[in-house]
Amino acid sequence: MRSLLLGVMRIKELSILLVTIAAGSYFTATTGAFNSPDNYQTIAQYVAPWSIIAAGQVMLLICGEIDLSAGFVFTLSPFLLMQLFVNGWPLWLALLGAIVLSAVIGVVNGLIRTVLTIPSFITTLGMAFLLQGLVLIISNARPVGAPKDSGVLDVFGGARWSEFLWAVGVVLVMQVVLSATRFGIHTQATGGNPVGAAESGIAVNRVKVVNFAVTSTLAGLAGILQGTRVGSYDPTNGGFTTMFFAVAAAVIGGTALLGGSGTVVGAFLGALLLGIVFDGFNLTGVSANAFNLVLGAAILGAMVLNVTLIVARNRVGSREPT
Repeated sequence: MRSLLLGVMRIKELSILLVTIAAGSYFTATTGAFNSPDNYQTIAQYVAPWSIIAAGQVMLLICGEIDLSAGFVFTLSPFLLMQLFVNGWPLWLALLGAIVLSAVIGVVNGLIRTVLTIPSFITTLGMAFLLQGLVLIISNARPVGAPKDSGVLDVFGGARWSEFLWAVGVVLVMQVVLSATRFGIHTQATGGNPVGAAESGIAVNRVKVVNFAVTSTLAGLAGILQGTRVGSYDPTNGGFTTMFFAVAAAVIGGTALLGGSGTVVGAFLGALLLGIVFDGFNLTGVSANAFNLVLGAAILGAMVLNVTLIVARNRVGSREPT
């Protein structure tokens, strides 16, 4: 029984999973419209962009950094796609070019952080405002329609559920990278003990630059998927709101803000919880003025439960016979 309890306690995502199940059960019991296929798709549309960006933010947070510009990479990438497309690039090549340019933004963030040693909070905050201005200039502050191509864009957000399937795929791949590759181990070591990691031969700065690039790449991909699903690219979409929801999903899912630990699957569950709560409040007619209050309470409750389970897990582990 003790071994079974210890095994359960070691599941890092247990607390957020319990809260997510409780939230889903509550809205299922109180709102008849919640438990329907159409509403499931609505929740998936909330969850997909948050979880894709959160997958990159988890990697950055684990190595002790953060990217505040990811929400504006999300906004910019569809307009980069359109700029390339209207200038004669094939659609698939324009899409690839937009994602590559998104990655370049992350590399710039990473180099400024590591070479000039400017804190990532300041670096990416400045980049966020720069990208916001660039989006408004490129778009003339007006939305544009997405290209019409049933072959390419159906895969990248146009088809039903494709955006959510991308999110699941990204989460699975990034979780494997984090937990089963050398790069993932180096990322955790960089955040947990940067001095020790550097002394052991890990290229700490390179790890950070790569994770900045990964975060921007995923943000750019999420922006294209989201805009294509809607059918238009909006310069007011994304921004700080999308970025903070992604970071909130990562933190709720158990990623430490001080670095060293976290899981991508936990961030996905965090995004799922936020999507369920957001959708459930809309269905039940909760006032917009009270939404942030209740949402903040839900986030704090998930964090408290997460910490409580960590303490309990450590206590059970300390009593395990050696």
